[in-house]
Amino acid sequence: MQFTTIKIERDGAAYVITLNRPERRNAISIQAMDELIAAARTAESDAGVFGVIITGGEQYFSAGADLNDALAISSSSEGVEYFRRWHRLNATLEGLAKPVIAAVEGFCVTGGCELALACDIRVAAEGSSFGITSSRIGTVPGAGGTQRLPRVVGAAKALEMLFSADSIDAAEAYRIGLVNRLVPRGRALAEAKSMVAVYAQRAPLSLAWDKRAVYQGLQMDLASGIEFETFLVSTIYTTSDRKEGISAFLEKRKASFKGN
Repeated sequence: MQFTTIKIERDGAAYVITLNRPERRNAISIQAMDELIAAARTAESDAGVFGVIITGGEQYFSAGADLNDALAISSSSEGVEYFRRWHRLNATLEGLAKPVIAAVEGFCVTGGCELALACDIRVAAEGSSFGITSSRIGTVPGAGGTQRLPRVVGAAKALEMLFSADSIDAAEAYRIGLVNRLVPRGRALAEAKSMVAVYAQRAPLSLAWDKRAVYQGLQMDLASGIEFETFLVSTIYTTSDRKEGISAFLEKRKASFKGN
């Protein structure tokens, strides 16, 4: 598939997706959503990929949703369909059987921030900023911001950000847990790649099922979550990779995982 709103690059175990709409400051259009989903699915099907990285390049991550698409909405049914596209994109990233990392340089605003929140991990460079500005234009976040942001930073801090519609800098984002790692300017992508290099040494099924257990468990009460975890760990104990991993540990050698 040929992409026009994104660029893709395979770098070792990392599959890098770069938002590529500089004329719109990487505003995310409907076409971009479809291309992001297609690229993510391609990465998921590649056994040599151990992590997907989404970045916007060296200057900025994303200015948010493309408002030309939003302005074209003329009915509530069209609005529902438009936001369902956002939900499909973000659900694809959360449901992907591989880690997804947002590597952020510069501003990461509203829809861009909601996209980053749908990634498993966020790496931010000094000088970057995060915000959801919907209240400035009389709307409410529509790509999951009201739900994912409080799950990451807590309800009170999320409401503070949503009420003010002001951006916070990378240091504050790191302090409140919105960002997992804070790195020098220009180093976000390199840091994300180094993280994927570590994941490439781990068992693929473990990565996929860790992710599934966490996201599914967040929707359950504790007892149900533990029951789900028990089901997953009991199942993974029947895999070849589990046998290889334990054998390698006991034999003091590097494990050779096959993903089965």
